[in-house]
Amino acid sequence: MVEHNQPIERWRDNALTVPNLISILRLAAVPIFVWLLIVQERPLAAAILLGILGATDWVDGWVARKFNQVSELGKVLDPTADRIMFLVAVFTMMIDGSVPIWFGVLTLVREGIVAIAALILGALGARALNVTWVGKTSSFGLMFAFPLFLFSAAVAGTQSDIYLLLAFIIGIPSLILHYFAAFGYIPLAKTALKEERQQMY
Repeated sequence: MVEHNQPIERWRDNALTVPNLISILRLAAVPIFVWLLIVQERPLAAAILLGILGATDWVDGWVARKFNQVSELGKVLDPTADRIMFLVAVFTMMIDGSVPIWFGVLTLVREGIVAIAALILGALGARALNVTWVGKTSSFGLMFAFPLFLFSAAVAGTQSDIYLLLAFIIGIPSLILHYFAAFGYIPLAKTALKEERQQMY
């Protein structure tokens, strides 16, 4: 039994995993997104890249579970990469004007609150919280909605209206679910802090 679990334990302590590499590449692609949208003014290319980055968020999680490559670093790196990608992409799109200000602000506020809470938990010594299914689902929905906003900005006429409508149809429920997920982390955070106090004493 011990020998059977050893490969899994090694993955948990190993930073060199495929999911972690995908997360690092996702972070490295964020400046390219900003360059495409702001410098090159190519919203269609930026939309395609953002869609690919959103898809890789699902891919690295699937690889980690399928091949037992879940690592302690990955538990921190994956949500961190997601959050940075979200914050930069949304802020850049607000500057570009390709996403409604109110939608962008609500997204940034939620991400900012969760990021600050994660920093506080880390400073208090609590373990990193696992991303919930609700949080992953809402993030996945938003990663569909934001490229659709960009597609709407990239084309004209009826196509633009269709993409915009789809962006709202997917984006609004996902944003609501995103806030619901944030509240769901509260009891998890309390449990993590309680465990940390028990270990201290």
